[in-house]
Amino acid sequence: MSSVADKLARKSSSKTSAKQVRLRLVYVDFWSAVKLSFLASVALAIVTVVVVFLVYMVLQTTGLISQLDELLSAFTDGSFVLSDVVGLPQVMAFAAIVAILNLIVLTVLGAVVAGIYNLMVKVTGGLLVGFTSN
Repeated sequence: MSSVADKLARKSSSKTSAKQVRLRLVYVDFWSAVKLSFLASVALAIVTVVVVFLVYMVLQTTGLISQLDELLSAFTDGSFVLSDVVGLPQVMAFAAIVAILNLIVLTVLGAVVAGIYNLMVKVTGGLLVGFTSN
């Protein structure tokens, strides 16, 4: 009598044949590409705002902004104060504007890339992709 362990050992030693499939990507849905690029842009916008905040806090904590303020006051005789221009509200407003512009630009870029790919498929025939099943 063969035990369950013997059956499992025979089953694991037998080689399974991996089936390979080659598919050609001939169309990218325009709205799917726009939605995906929008979501990626939102993630990048959040990362941009957080990174700018963290960099500002590091610069503020290390005192680099105040040292630059002292250096500029020596050159401009105190007429230009860097702390007034580079405060947390101004920096975060700039980061928000950059994030919104990146969101718009990357969403449009995703749509343009999908449109260009759909046009180029007519010339090249598409992208050949291989898949295997284990």
